[in-house]
Amino acid sequence: MTVNQRRRSLLKTGVLATAASAATLGAPWVRAAGRNTFKIGYVSPVTGPLAVFAEPDKFTLEQVKKTVGEGIVSGGKKYAIEIVYKDSQSNPNRASSAAAELILRDKVDLVVAASTPATTNPVADQCELNGVPCITNDTPWQPHFFGRKGDPKKGFEWTYHFFWGLEDVIGTFTGLWTQIPTDKTVGALWPNDEDGNAWGDAKMGFPPVLASKGFKVVDRGRFQTPINDFSSFISAFRDANADIVTGVVSPPDFANFWNQAGQKDFRPKIVTVAKATEFPAAIKAFGDRADGLTVELWWSPAHPFNSSLTGQTSRQLADAYTAATGRPWTMPVGFKHSLFEVAIDTLKRAGGKDPKAIRDAIVATHLDTIVGPIDFKTGPVPNISKTPLVSGQWQKRGKGMDLLIVENSLAPNIARQTELQAIKYA
Repeated sequence: MTVNQRRRSLLKTGVLATAASAATLGAPWVRAAGRNTFKIGYVSPVTGPLAVFAEPDKFTLEQVKKTVGEGIVSGGKKYAIEIVYKDSQSNPNRASSAAAELILRDKVDLVVAASTPATTNPVADQCELNGVPCITNDTPWQPHFFGRKGDPKKGFEWTYHFFWGLEDVIGTFTGLWTQIPTDKTVGALWPNDEDGNAWGDAKMGFPPVLASKGFKVVDRGRFQTPINDFSSFISAFRDANADIVTGVVSPPDFANFWNQAGQKDFRPKIVTVAKATEFPAAIKAFGDRADGLTVELWWSPAHPFNSSLTGQTSRQLADAYTAATGRPWTMPVGFKHSLFEVAIDTLKRAGGKDPKAIRDAIVATHLDTIVGPIDFKTGPVPNISKTPLVSGQWQKRGKGMDLLIVENSLAPNIARQTELQAIKYA
């Protein structure tokens, strides 16, 4: 079946009607679409439990507008840039319908998406189905690639992704956990979703690597999210004398866990939970109980990289974000920015609007970005470019909390800022 036939089939089966209900948040600038306009479709979880990932969106789009609002040159020709921005609502079905609408109704030339497999996977699947170039990030590559049933021998034709992998987060977490004495017993929090199933996978996830490094994992199985009661998990962790807790948990779910842990006087030395503890807004409610929480750190003002789009250093980008929003920097600031670095660079090199030319330009990407070098030919599987990863700790500085780099064994070019501290309890 050809791409056009697939599109007609989707129209006939009502996918477009479903997509029409997806929220269109409007382009930051609007131009008449046509032969001289590149249209970029952008899907992000603006609302729902993953909305913290989308906090930088408005700032990022305004920066893109300021930088390329007068257009770009591709193949010797001037093109305007139009961005169509849609909310996935933190829902995979909504993400899919939003992508379908971008493709079938808005006729975009390129789709970009970010923020966990709940958004990136269904968006990429729609693009692959319809032969539309797509760039995604902010999902570990295994849940993105294998969660979409990717074949390492073949890869995908239209969809490309850059982020770190489970091997990186396992490496930096275990590097972190060996810095202070523990009994090496780890309580695991794995939700029943793409992330949790990948991270907790018995063959490809955390368990076999942790076992090889002498860690014992206490795993009560997958839990359905949202979840209100973590009593059974806390009891199991306490009974096993687990002084390390890890997982990949949404901010609302972790808030329930950490509050209940405090109520039940469960006091692990190290708590390293991805997703939930990555954001200032998510840990603010904990007050002093946020002091000492650790997390993988994908980007920070201390990262030694510059933007190919604006020329800003990481520090300058973080400071610009705070100046514009009044909020502290957050990791997605760098990755949302880098998404458009790669998108704009791709369109400049594509030489025109032909989908295959745009796809080929993505494949040929070799770009130094605010999050590090992006090169889709480097693997570890087709369609993937890895970015560096370190770990950080929330530490009290004055009246607030700073997220500081405390482990860099996998990326020594990103300097450590301080030493890891065991969590202190009142």
